[in-house]
Amino acid sequence: MLFLVQTDKGNLLRKSALLAVVCAILLFAPFASAQHTDIMVGGGILESLTKPTDVATFQPPQEKVGLYPSIAGNFYSSKHRFGLNVEGSWRYHLGNYYGYETYRPIFIDANALYQSQLTRRVGLDLMGGIGVASNRFNLLASCSVPGCINYTSSTHFMEDLALGVRYRFWRRFFVRPEAHYYHIQHNEGFNSDNVFRIGASIGYRFGEQSTQKKKAPAPK
Repeated sequence: MLFLVQTDKGNLLRKSALLAVVCAILLFAPFASAQHTDIMVGGGILESLTKPTDVATFQPPQEKVGLYPSIAGNFYSSKHRFGLNVEGSWRYHLGNYYGYETYRPIFIDANALYQSQLTRRVGLDLMGGIGVASNRFNLLASCSVPGCINYTSSTHFMEDLALGVRYRFWRRFFVRPEAHYYHIQHNEGFNSDNVFRIGASIGYRFGEQSTQKKKAPAPK
């Protein structure tokens, strides 16, 4: 059992991390007066490159595998090539924690965005920012005693970097293979603070303004 109850320290960390995300959104708000808005949905898997080093003693498992749906939005100005990205991803099915607990990670982040148009149909997204990694652990055994809590939640501040390659395949629809790196502060319960989410998204671009100037009407 990892924990039975939430601690005041955990609640304070959760509120601080969420406040950090809100501050990041307000910081990048000027970018939101954008010419383009991209809405994306996707999926991916989680990978952790750190391996357990001692199989003779109990060690936290690797935070990896599982299907992670995602939803994201880009707010971008073609004039400056900079913008704001906000994104959320979560594990679709509950993970199994050594057979006696289940868990579900959730990642929420806000990023500065740089978009580069490589060709007419291909573009590059570079992102970096901050967010929160939240996890809820549930004991498999029932808890019928009044006041008993059979779960615990933890939220951690994180930094993230991401790279995506956009390919516009039809009108304003595009597909984006992508890779995300999360550095999760004090990622208790797992054996590494560093995880990667690898997947792809499909998206649609709204509000693209024409770059052609309208001709003035001819004088009568």
